[in-house]
Amino acid sequence: MFPLVTPEAQSNAGFEPEIGFSVREVMDEQWPIVAWLWQSYRHDLALVVNGLPYADGRYQTAVLNEYPMADGAGYLAWRPHPKSGEDAPIGFAVIKGLKGERRSIEGFWVAPVARREGVGTKFALDMLSRHDGPWTIVFQHDNVGAGVFWRKVADAFFGPGRWSEDQREVSALPTAPPDHFIQSI
Repeated sequence: MFPLVTPEAQSNAGFEPEIGFSVREVMDEQWPIVAWLWQSYRHDLALVVNGLPYADGRYQTAVLNEYPMADGAGYLAWRPHPKSGEDAPIGFAVIKGLKGERRSIEGFWVAPVARREGVGTKFALDMLSRHDGPWTIVFQHDNVGAGVFWRKVADAFFGPGRWSEDQREVSALPTAPPDHFIQSI
């Protein structure tokens, strides 16, 4: 199911080797699925970024307006729905920079019910392994869980000492805490 993730990276990440889900690239007709899941992603981030839905009741999705694009890709994690048995999306990853010097993650989310099962880590490792680096991973200063998660993934995928982290001001929001940037070396 995950041929691109090395056993060493799996072992370094400390998760069960057999978690029943699959990762597939987002097809053109599946971007509306990502847009729906993006609402849950932005809802999760609302407390961190002081975000509110807009007048139509939805959170912003401006990033997704660029997709599909040649310089980016999206991935959906799927597993059987416990009630229907048909494949249901349990997470997404949106990346860009495929044609540039660095790849970056625009958004990454896993359904709360699938968290703490190793799904997020395995999904992140799979997604990173599909594209040669170097990589940049950004997360908000106040998103403590994301910091723990992405540092663990960086150690597992890039290797301890093979990535750096720095903080940078959020240019559009000068009063916001700085964002954290993990960069593979």
